[in-house]
Amino acid sequence: MAKTLIHPTAVLDKTVELGVGVEIGPYCVVTGNVDLGDHVKLHSHVVVAGPAQTTIGAHTTLFPFASIGHISQDLKYEGEPSTLEIGAHTNIREYVTIQPGTKGGIMKTVVGDHCHIMINAHIAHDCVVGNHVIMSNCATLAGHVVVEDEAIIGGLAAIHQFVRIGRGAMIGGMSGVERDVIPFGSVKGERAFLNGLNIIGLKRRGFEREDVRVLKDVYEGLFHAPGTLSQRVQEMQDKYGGHPRAQELLAFVCAESSRSFCLPREKEEQ
Repeated sequence: MAKTLIHPTAVLDKTVELGVGVEIGPYCVVTGNVDLGDHVKLHSHVVVAGPAQTTIGAHTTLFPFASIGHISQDLKYEGEPSTLEIGAHTNIREYVTIQPGTKGGIMKTVVGDHCHIMINAHIAHDCVVGNHVIMSNCATLAGHVVVEDEAIIGGLAAIHQFVRIGRGAMIGGMSGVERDVIPFGSVKGERAFLNGLNIIGLKRRGFEREDVRVLKDVYEGLFHAPGTLSQRVQEMQDKYGGHPRAQELLAFVCAESSRSFCLPREKEEQ
C-alpha cells in the first residue's frame, strides 16, 4: 500500500480525511471539512479549506499557491454550508482559485475528472465543469456557469454568469463570452461571436467524417437558413431526428436558458 507523506511544515486540521498514498508538501494548509482522495498530491504552499465540505478525487494534483474551497466572493454569501467537489485525475496549476456554491445557486461547485486547470484560472461559486475540460492561463468563470465535457477555454477568456458552454466547444483567447456557446462551436472576439464549428477538435476526438458533415449541415441550417429559429430547429429535427450528434446540438439549443446564443458575426450585425 502506498505511503501517505506529509511534510513537517504542513498544517492539517483533525477534521481532514486522507486517502491512501496522499502527498502533502511543504507549507501547505488544509483546514475544515476536507476529504483528499487516494494519491492526491499537494505541492508546496497549497491551501485547501472546507467551511462546509470540500472533496478532491483520487490522483488529482494541486500546484503551489492554489487556493481551493474558500468562501465565495459573492457578496450575497451568508455562510451557508455549501460544498465543492473536484473529480479524479485533474491537474490544478499555480494560483488557481475554486470556490464552493451558495444558496443563490445549487449550493455546490463541481469540477469533473481529467480536467486541466492552468495558472491563475478562476472557477466561481455554483459552476459545474464537466470532464476533460481545459481552462488556459487566466481563464475565468463567473458564478453559475456550466461547462460541458471536453470544452476548451482559451487564455484570458472571461465567461459571464449563467452562461452555458456546450460539449467540445472552443473559446478563443481573450474572449468575453456573454451568451451560450453551442456544443462543438468555436467562438472568439472581445464580445464573442460564433466562428463556426470546432472542426479541429472534432477530428482530434475521432469523430467520423459523416458526423462532421451532419454537424456542419445542422450548423448551416440553424444559423444561415431563412425563417425563425423555431422553424429552423424543426427542419433540422425532421431531417436528423435519429442522428445522436445532431440531436445533442439541437437539444442544447432547445433547452431552457437565461441567456441567448452566440451568433455568427453577420447575424450579430443584422
